[in-house]
Amino acid sequence: MKHILMSLRGGAERRRSNPFANGRLFRAWSRYAHFVRYSTIALAMTLLASCAPVDLNAPLPPSVIETSILTAWAQVPEGEFFFGQFNEVEFTPAFEIMVTDVTAQQYADYLNAAIADGTLKIEGNSVLGYYPGDPFHGIKHELEIKEGDWEYIPLADPSQRVKYDGTRFTVQEGYEYHPMTMVTWFGAWGYCQYYGYSLPSEIQWEKAARGTDGRPFPWGWEIQRENANFYSSRDPFEDMSSFGSRTTPVGYYNGSVYDGFQTVNSASPYGLYDMAGNVWQWIGDVQFQEGFSDRFMKGGSKDTYDMDLRVWVRNSAPPMYYSPGVGFRCVR
Repeated sequence: MKHILMSLRGGAERRRSNPFANGRLFRAWSRYAHFVRYSTIALAMTLLASCAPVDLNAPLPPSVIETSILTAWAQVPEGEFFFGQFNEVEFTPAFEIMVTDVTAQQYADYLNAAIADGTLKIEGNSVLGYYPGDPFHGIKHELEIKEGDWEYIPLADPSQRVKYDGTRFTVQEGYEYHPMTMVTWFGAWGYCQYYGYSLPSEIQWEKAARGTDGRPFPWGWEIQRENANFYSSRDPFEDMSSFGSRTTPVGYYNGSVYDGFQTVNSASPYGLYDMAGNVWQWIGDVQFQEGFSDRFMKGGSKDTYDMDLRVWVRNSAPPMYYSPGVGFRCVR
């Protein structure tokens, strides 16, 4: 009897496991398999296409800006303000900060002057400059940043918009008024030092970005794509189907209309532009805590989501890091 039951059960299971006993079901399954096969091929082709080299020199829209802001400084008064995500009360003395990030043209001018007077030198494919070194405590994972020459900018990287022809530094056409990128923390520090300025501390930067009312964004409490250059904000300099995100000229989000793209005036309470989005900005703090050799960056960038543009968000990297999404401004 047991043998008979097992035989009957096996036959039932075989009948259940044959989904194509019905010819109509078989034809439906064949059509589905055909669809899946060609959908998979299409997906694979799309993924392969997305891995194609990015055109770093795709044509740019015109860089129309108010050039008076390039040399402007904003005054930030002394006093208390809300710092960080949880609104800790901090104090700063009065200071001034650049209204915009340092542009590629401004940095090229600096390189020409500093090479000519011997402050900087070129070795191989790098511009090198002096840095006095960091305190070193020998803590696990701490980098030893010694006194000496460090790379300020790379010259051979295809994302570098500042070019050197063996005699003089120039800027790739169209990027003159874009923020200087592909610059290490040393290169940002060196620029500010050369002119008697400094990189902002985190507390200085955040006060300049948000003022005193605790707002999460420089312009207020909410964000829309017309406020800033961030990932998939669909500004005229971005095409996520081909070359991806690119920087916008400094001060771009000032309420103007560019070829049909309406921006919102997104200055901070003290009149600063691009304190959120476009490029991360190097912060001057060294050894924020003992053994922490990285440097902070603030503000988010063209490559980050809107949530990263909140003023309290931090990023960090070693001081020799550079990227097409990192720039800086100075304080005095």
